[in-house]
Amino acid sequence: MPPLRWGIVSAGTIAHDFVCAVSTLPESDHKVVAVAARGLDNVQKFADLHGIAVFHVGYEALARDHNVDIVYIGTVNTVHYELAIMMLDAGKHILCEKPLCVNEGQSKALFDYAREKKLFCMEAMWSRFFPAYNHLRERLRKEDLGDIKEVKSELGFPISKVERIRMGHLGGGTVLDLGVNNIQLALWVFQEFPDEIVAEGELNEENIDTEMNVKLRFPCGGVAQMRTSGVKQLSNQAVITGTEGKITLYDFWCPIELTDIDGTVRSYPLANSKIECILKNSVGLRYEAEECRKRILAGDLESQVMSHKDSLDVARVVDNIRKQIGIEYAEDFIFKAKRDSLK
Repeated sequence: MPPLRWGIVSAGTIAHDFVCAVSTLPESDHKVVAVAARGLDNVQKFADLHGIAVFHVGYEALARDHNVDIVYIGTVNTVHYELAIMMLDAGKHILCEKPLCVNEGQSKALFDYAREKKLFCMEAMWSRFFPAYNHLRERLRKEDLGDIKEVKSELGFPISKVERIRMGHLGGGTVLDLGVNNIQLALWVFQEFPDEIVAEGELNEENIDTEMNVKLRFPCGGVAQMRTSGVKQLSNQAVITGTEGKITLYDFWCPIELTDIDGTVRSYPLANSKIECILKNSVGLRYEAEECRKRILAGDLESQVMSHKDSLDVARVVDNIRKQIGIEYAEDFIFKAKRDSLK
């Protein structure tokens, strides 16, 4: 089979790391053939650094590039939806950075359109594809932890002054940037939707959240305690506790180490990339890229590891949290107005 031909939508940090990660996979399976960004200097430097033969100024040109099978969207949150729709219109499969969109309505519309076009579409919730998650998945399947009682996680870095985190027009805030990691873990472990969501948070001068504390209560009686901060460094650990023991994930959104139920510390080393990644453990982005290839070759329109329903459930929790804390984006009103005009 020919390699999966990737087009990269963005020349930013996460796009850099994604290309570095893909470069650790066999060239017979994956090839980055093009990159697009709005500015000539940035995209040309990106292409030169990574040895990408084709670069486009503007995303429309990438959409028209017939040599691209799938796009990786790594732009700011507020343009994920419109760019993904553009690429689907052009017949491209989609891997889009988390959050997939800024609200559940956009996410549902995007998945519906991808299905209509018979194209693969996945939110890039990379955590779920790490080997450490595979180990936890097997423990949960075998019920080694007994009945799960609590998932406790915290994730925080002093990033609240970074523009894309601070500004509402860029889809900023810790709920969208960090909190989705906590939420996806809790929903994945309990495998059901919470029947109670309680959230509190701190807002900045732009009315965007800088910290949040969330409690999810599930029908089974289990609880998820989640804390995120863009103000301070936190432990960045997650502890999954059941009646028969617990498992601790370190750097739980990209874990390469865990403490197992028997106290054994298990490590899952990452591959080495030729060009150094910028963000922590970003070579692990290779796992989601390989999942895309497998699913596309199988003719699937979604991954069961991070399904459309999984993404919509995360988005629904995020929307609930935002409503409680008081976070609104212009896209909420624009999308609602467009949807209402079609009724």
